[in-house]
Amino acid sequence: MSPRRPSPDRAPNQLDVARAAGVSAQTVSRVLSGQQNVRPETARRVHAAVETLGYRIHAAAASLASGRTRILGMILVSTDRYSSAALGAGVEQAAATNGYTVTMAAVPDHASTDAFVQAFDRLERQGAEGIVLGLPVELNSPAMRMRTDRTPSTRTERASLDMDAPLIVDQHAIARLAVEHLLDLGHSTVWHVPADDYWLESRQRRETWEQVLIERGITPPPVIPGDWTPESGYRAGRTIAAIPDATAVFVSSDEMAFGLIRALHEAGRRVPEDVSVVSVDDIALAAFASPALTTVRQPFEGMGHAAASRLIAHIEGRDLEDVPDLHPELIIRSSTAAPRRARDVKERMPLAQHPLP
Repeated sequence: MSPRRPSPDRAPNQLDVARAAGVSAQTVSRVLSGQQNVRPETARRVHAAVETLGYRIHAAAASLASGRTRILGMILVSTDRYSSAALGAGVEQAAATNGYTVTMAAVPDHASTDAFVQAFDRLERQGAEGIVLGLPVELNSPAMRMRTDRTPSTRTERASLDMDAPLIVDQHAIARLAVEHLLDLGHSTVWHVPADDYWLESRQRRETWEQVLIERGITPPPVIPGDWTPESGYRAGRTIAAIPDATAVFVSSDEMAFGLIRALHEAGRRVPEDVSVVSVDDIALAAFASPALTTVRQPFEGMGHAAASRLIAHIEGRDLEDVPDLHPELIIRSSTAAPRRARDVKERMPLAQHPLP
């Protein structure tokens, strides 16, 4: 016999679900609040009744009944970078799988520590049981430490907490993969376009770029600044185009690399025949650029998913889950090749200036 639906003039409630599933209202409450002391077959009957009746859990009521909000908070820097969106998607996927919702708090780029503290406080007031800190800066202030001590937290940018260590993608390894790839192709040096030093990952990549060159007995050339945007990559590309001996560039993001390649193309410098380009992230467009972009892939969604999953396990007192492989991977495509002679580049290179788009 199929469950009897409530009258069409009212929404189904937990008592309707209990009747349909043949259990008590208390059992329905335990199942829907995620408690573990319910037999699997009973839980399946409750969920089937919920689906059949179209019952929708009222979050505030569930919170009052269980003493739990099942909310995760996440703090991100407010940018349009692919990495932030992909990281957030991974957190939301893991949260949904475990019956949690996610509320986000964005802070401005180049924000002070106080802004992060205020965002943390907002999420706590909204009932977050744990908070993912997807942040690019070091936060070792007493105010932030006090908050992470009282509310379970985990980071995806650096190992500030012991449980975070497996979640960190090694930015030094990213830079080494990129620079060694270009040097192993035979380039005599590698130029670098980082983002600004506010971002820890940019500093770490720049430090390793310099270290690898020094290890190979090469004096690092001047850094050409960027700020993560395609426009800054375009400006850097105009600078590179005016340096005939520049045959290889390590760019700190795919977005900047797109702008850089356009500037090189407009100046008559071919990629990779004249200048090889390696970047970081492997966003979806990287494989469809012209030429297809050689880049170091970061598993952003995997990082977010692992961070949220481990945070939920910590909140619920379960053993921390194993983390999947989050190592960076060099994806070799068409934007890198062995160098041509600098003299040939000089003969072909027009020096016309082009305005920014």
